[in-house]
This record gives sequence, C-alpha cells and structure tokens, in this order.
Amino acid sequence: MNNVNKTLYIPLYGKAFVSKKGIILSDPKAEEIWSAEGFKLKGKSRSKWLAYYMGMRSAVFDSWLKEKIGEMNDAVILHIGCGMDSRILRIGETGHLCYDIDFPEVIEERKKYYAESDKYRMLAVDVRSTDFTENIPKCESAIIVMEGASMYLTTEELKSFFESLTSYFSRVHILMDCYSLLAAKMSKFKNPINDVGVSTVYGLDDPRILEENTGIVFIKEHEMTPENLINELSAVEKSIFKKLFAGKFSKKLYKLYEFENN
Repeated sequence: MNNVNKTLYIPLYGKAFVSKKGIILSDPKAEEIWSAEGFKLKGKSRSKWLAYYMGMRSAVFDSWLKEKIGEMNDAVILHIGCGMDSRILRIGETGHLCYDIDFPEVIEERKKYYAESDKYRMLAVDVRSTDFTENIPKCESAIIVMEGASMYLTTEELKSFFESLTSYFSRVHILMDCYSLLAAKMSKFKNPINDVGVSTVYGLDDPRILEENTGIVFIKEHEMTPENLINELSAVEKSIFKKLFAGKFSKKLYKLYEFENN
C-alpha cells in the first residue's frame, strides 16, 4: 500500500481500541483485523486520545447513516474511502444495496476479511474518476458517507466528485468530515498521519464553496464529539479529552458537514 492508504490503520486501531474497552463503539471486526494484521503504529497515531476520537467519529457517522436509512428505503449506500471499516456489519442488515469503495490495493486487502453478497459489494475505484459510478446500478437515491477521505482530495476534485453523484442520482445525501485550511497547514508538522508518511492534505473553510456548479447544497455542521460519547470516558479522561479534541481550537480544525442535492 502507498502511504495514503496506510492511514486506514489509524482509525482501525482506534475502533479496535475502544471496542476492546467496551466503550463508544462495538466493533469486533476491527479487533479481529487489528490483531491479525499487526501493523506497527508509532507516535501520536497510537495515542489513546486519538483512538477515542476515531471511535467517536465513526459512532457519529453510524448514527447519521442509520437515521438516513430509516428515511430513504430505496437508497443505495456508498461508503467512500472505506479502508478496513466494518460499518456494513455495525449497521446490520437493512435491505439496502451497500457499496464499500476504495483504491484497488485497499479493496484487495479488504477482501481477506469481508465477503460480498447480494446486498453488499466492494468496489475498487478512484472516486476522482468522473465515471466511477458506472459500476453502480442506476438508482433514484444515494446515501454517501465519506469518513477520513476528503482531506486527500483538492477542492476541485471534491467538486468533480459531487458533480458525478448529482448527475447519476436524483436524490443525494452526504456526510463528510473535513480539515480546515489551518488544519491542513498544521498537518505538515503535527498530525498522526505523518507517522505513516503522509504530509500533503487539503482543507476547506467554507463548505458552500462545494456548491458551485455541483448541484449540491450545504445543509448543516454536525458535532464530531457529542457529550453522550465523551461521557463514556472516565472523569479524568473526559477532562483531558475535552481539552485535546473538543475545545474551541480543536473545533476550528476539524469539521463534519452534511450536504444534499438541490
């Protein structure tokens, strides 16, 4: 795998860590894969505080996805930049057609641990390609989760991705986390992804920039570290975690945005 693809081990470790502790997120598959792969993380990427954050982020995405699934019975679900994530197992059987999408080398690794079915497919494709939807059956509606992936795409690449979605689906709902421009600049010097060799990422300060000529509109910003999840930590840990990941400065660096088509 290249260095960008190796970043998938950081959230995998976080989800395995919190799952093993029995807090925030239940993810036996992450525990299984982490134990089997034995990938060596170092430095900040193996911090328990970051692990808590990764677990919370995934729990928030899961909650949003379950809500949208209940509202959109006929939608196809697209998980962009899925890595080794087991969201398909965590949300359970829904009757929806689900696609986990990532680069070919990631999907090749993923197939060691996941099996396709009538309702679940793995798609090896670069979403920067304008024809990435051609292997997805034509469907009226789509629910898209894009967790930990947008920061590796430029603004223009994100716009192109959104255009591909709106030209293929009549109804689109998207949840996507983003770095701010400041966070992207700081990442060159202080970011856990540096520990796996990644230094170039991109940020976004105004989500409405992505509305330009894409057919997508910004809906709202979501809370990445909700109080109910923070409260699963011990009293001392809650205080430290809030300073590290839930304070005003942290919230300026990392955003969670919801979009839909107009």
